[in-house]
Amino acid sequence: MSIEIANESGVQVDTDSVLAVARYALDEMGVNPLAELSVLLVDIDYMTELNHRWMGGDGPTDVLAFPMDEGSVDHGPGEVNGAEPALLGDIVLCPEVAAKQAATAGHSAADELHLLTVHGVLHLLGYDHAEPEEEREMFELQARLLSGWRAARTQ
Repeated sequence: MSIEIANESGVQVDTDSVLAVARYALDEMGVNPLAELSVLLVDIDYMTELNHRWMGGDGPTDVLAFPMDEGSVDHGPGEVNGAEPALLGDIVLCPEVAAKQAATAGHSAADELHLLTVHGVLHLLGYDHAEPEEEREMFELQARLLSGWRAARTQ
């Protein structure tokens, strides 16, 4: 699994743990080990610009996911896509927004970034939360992946 990470946010972040949770989620979801993912951490101004340009939103958001090509995603061993690595896409995180949300939720900024990373991975794999049933499925899967990753880290 090739995961590139760039921290352009100006905020100190444990990028190793962000990479680890992304890798865990992709492995658990059965994504082709040749898949490629990019994670970018940005500041509030850039996230605000991206949110406005791509989502039509006002202000910054916590996470954006930009799938490269849904047709190239190998969802697991049941699919054969040849030897070409799947380009999953990009996850963009805003640590400053994550820190504010973490304070409200009563957990650490690192925990919030881990949650948002898994959330972004699931979006790249085609999950959504626009409808109540989709939201329930996505958030249950997100919680299961996070708890599994945390349990694996403590062993």
